[in-house]
Amino acid sequence: MSHVRMELNLREYLHEKAQESRNNERQGYLMLVAGVTFFVGGVLTNLKIPGDVWWFLIIPYHADFNAGAILGLSLIMSGLCLMILGIIVGSNYHREREWLMEELKKTYMNELRKAKANELKIQTESKKKKSFS
Repeated sequence: MSHVRMELNLREYLHEKAQESRNNERQGYLMLVAGVTFFVGGVLTNLKIPGDVWWFLIIPYHADFNAGAILGLSLIMSGLCLMILGIIVGSNYHREREWLMEELKKTYMNELRKAKANELKIQTESKKKKSFS
């Protein structure tokens, strides 16, 4: 009986870990959305700065830094960092959840196989009892 309870605990544990991983994956994707929001805000802030804005790919730089330029640059940099970290965290937890679901499926299949074996055992014992009677 304790062996069956241990497997149930393993199944419950894997299920809980899969739910936790799903939640962490969502948080990673929310980090990505926050990063995109910061990035767009930084670009819009730099576009509203009067004067010439010099761009190096997606990063603006100016000869004279003012408060708006520093705010825009910091929003762009923090947005890029959040986007990269959000993608990394989300994909990491997605892979972890896939692995946990595969292990949960294996555990479930083992339980079904053992239940069928017990059912066959009970049926053969009942047939033996009937044949002896």
